[in-house]
Amino acid sequence: MKLTLLICLFALLGISCGKQPPPDINENSSGNPASAPVDYLGAVNKGRKKAITDSALMQVNGALNQFKVSNSRSPAFLNELITEGLLRELPELPAGTKWTYNPQTGQASIIPAK
Repeated sequence: MKLTLLICLFALLGISCGKQPPPDINENSSGNPASAPVDYLGAVNKGRKKAITDSALMQVNGALNQFKVSNSRSPAFLNELITEGLLRELPELPAGTKWTYNPQTGQASIIPAK
């Protein structure tokens, strides 16, 4: 009985002491407490850029949908949204990104600038 209990105890210890995966570290974090403020500001800036691009994309795609309903076709260029009065101007994007538009699908997207 004691031998069985001892074997079970060692088996449990072997399972629980097995190689653990490393803790999940945020991709914006270097893991160094001294650089935590810089890591935090980097994460805030990344979130800000994402919010700006998501908002701009929603605005342009909404105008594209309105154009399609009104004209029964997709615009040939994004500037048609401005000439139709659906947008005053294309929303400004963060540095390093630009607008792209596919007239066949009628969808706008944001891509990294080259």
